[in-house]
Parts: sequence; structure tokens; C-alpha cells
Amino acid sequence: MTTPPSVIVFDVNETLSDMSPMGARFSDVGAPAPLATLWFASLLRDGFALTAAGDNGRFAEIGAEVLRGVLGRLALDRGLDQAVEHIMAGMAELGLHPDVPEGVRALKNAGYRLATLTNGSTAVAEALFTPARILDEFDLLLSVEDASGWKPARAAYEYAAAACGVAPEQMMLVAVHPWDIHGAARAGLATAWINRSGSAYPGYFAGPDHTAESIGGLAVVLARAARP
Repeated sequence: MTTPPSVIVFDVNETLSDMSPMGARFSDVGAPAPLATLWFASLLRDGFALTAAGDNGRFAEIGAEVLRGVLGRLALDRGLDQAVEHIMAGMAELGLHPDVPEGVRALKNAGYRLATLTNGSTAVAEALFTPARILDEFDLLLSVEDASGWKPARAAYEYAAAACGVAPEQMMLVAVHPWDIHGAARAGLATAWINRSGSAYPGYFAGPDHTAESIGGLAVVLARAARP
């Protein structure tokens, strides 16, 4: 990357949203809380598979169907449909990671245009940002529902670049998921990996251009990189 990006595009689920409360949603219906992790990974797997086959499924519809499979053999404290509804409703009630509001404002104040690109719904991003009063910091809230497939397919990032009116090389993707970083890099975007857990980055994926422990930390990293 020879020139700084003009647009920073954020993944939403897990990168900005704190999904840890989803475990309690599973517990609420009588299912083990750790199933939340399996459910989300299975949801992503099936969304990726549909994209690989040339289709584009909706996050909420896939999530509900995966839930029925995950919960179907468990002894729940309510009917299966009611359990699925309760858990899926939790996605709209998640909050942001504590580092996000200040970090987003710092990046906006540094002169970057900000956008989101999620495999889910833009309504979830709006519900996250409104209480934190950072909705107005974003120029666009984008979803792969309006692209031809999910991230990490190249077409998803190209859709975001076209929507923002810039070339992919003028954008930077920010995500906690190495698979997202890899896809964006292959599409020509700069990348920044948010590593809140201190985990190792998988060597089989294209490495990020920048790494930070938080969104606020990324603002500091980019400011240092921009110095002559």
C-alpha cells in the first residue's frame, strides 16, 4: 500500500458488535451457552457455501435454519420456533465493544470516510450505532444482501468500493476475522486486523497490513504510519 486509504470499511459482526451475550440467549431456552459459537460458525459456513455455488442467502434466514438444526434434538424449555425466535432476536439487541465508539470518532476526525460491509443486515449496524451516537460518523452502511455474494468473495468488496465511489485500492477493510482480511487483500484492499484476543494470525491467509488490539489502537497505528 503506497498511499493511505480514503475510505475505511468495517466488518460488523464480532468486529464492532460484542456477540458474547448470545450465549445467554441459548441458555435462556435451555440450550448450552457454548452452542452460540458453533451456531455462528455453522451459519458462516453455509453462507460461504451458497456464495461459492453462485447464490446469495440472507443472514437471518440461514441463521434461523441453522438454529433449528442445532436445537432440534435438545430438550428445550419452549417450542422450537419460539426458541429460534428468541435467539435470533438477540442479534438486534447486541452492543458494541467498549473500544468502538471512541475509536470510530478518532478515525473520522483523522479525515477518513467510514462505511460498513456486513454479511448480515444493515439494520443490525444501525441498531448498534444509534444508542452509541456514532451513526452519523458513517457515510454508508452496506450489506452483501445487495451484492452478488458474501464476503470473502471478491464481488462483495468490489460492491462496497463501487458504492463508495472509489477504487478497491483506496479502501481499507477492518475486521477481526482473518478470512475477511484475506478476501479483502485478494480484492486489492488494504487491511487492518483487530486482534482483541491476542491470538496468532493463521499463516495460510494473506497477512494484514496493520494489526491493532482495538479500534482506537488502529487510529494510533494509522497515524504513525502516515508520518513522514
